[in-house]
Amino acid sequence: MSSSDTVTYLFALCAARPPDEALSAVAGHSGGGPLRALRAGAVHLIVQDVPAADFDERTLADRLNRPGDLRRCALAHHRGVAAGAPCGPVVPLPMATVYLSDDNAVAAVAAREEAVLAVFRRLTGRTEWAVKVHAAPGEPAGSPAPPAAARAAPGGTGTGGTGDSGGSGAAGGRSYLSRASARQRSRRDLHETARAVARTVDLTLRRYAVDATAHRPQSERLTGRRAPQLLNAAYLVDDARHREFTAALERLRADERLREVEITSSGPWIPYSFARLDEPEAMAVATPEATAGVTAGAGVAGVPKTGAP
Repeated sequence: MSSSDTVTYLFALCAARPPDEALSAVAGHSGGGPLRALRAGAVHLIVQDVPAADFDERTLADRLNRPGDLRRCALAHHRGVAAGAPCGPVVPLPMATVYLSDDNAVAAVAAREEAVLAVFRRLTGRTEWAVKVHAAPGEPAGSPAPPAAARAAPGGTGTGGTGDSGGSGAAGGRSYLSRASARQRSRRDLHETARAVARTVDLTLRRYAVDATAHRPQSERLTGRRAPQLLNAAYLVDDARHREFTAALERLRADERLREVEITSSGPWIPYSFARLDEPEAMAVATPEATAGVTAGAGVAGVPKTGAP
């Protein structure tokens, strides 16, 4: 494949150069060459030669709108980013960051070298922890079935009917409406209480983190839970404090006063949520989040964010 048949796909920027043999052992995008490293001043780029026909703007946009292709592309991108993690801080580039040549990629990164080095300094010795808070499973959202007396035929006659609109049918209907209204108020109050508890969880964990960010809550379709997601947060934690952070999580989970919610967590991850640079001037195509269920900073639904701590 000639150089004109390929473009340069950029996965991530690294503070130290990953070994060539380690990169070449990683499977990148299908149809592309082995992963390799380029240098731009003090910054190292993890790149791959990929077929230009598969990564032109229109073709790539079409592929990323197909869930199966999007997932495969996201997994390949993740593998490329994770390949640099053992060597120190990594700045992941947005998925589908593509340059026409190595020289273009190097020039774009070299022009922003100081900004990249500042991010490396900020991320050194720190990892990301993801925390999600859901409302605890409660009673079904549907209203209770009305009593038989309230299901009277038009005219106000109940099943035992006296024919009196002020009789048992009307009384049963009023009683049903009162109970339904009370249940709605109770559900609303429980939801507001759960939201307040989620805020408490977030404020508590921020005490142990260098930085934190709240992502958009995921839908019940994506989470597979019937209970709503109240918090979808990421925390940047010093490695020296990760035991304190996880101990705080365990205390929150064990606190009976927080029984209105369920707290889940995962980590440590590559700090995707905190390794943000303005996108380079590349031939990049944005990921269609709405189609694929991508949450900012969190990868694609079902795709891990890092290799495996």
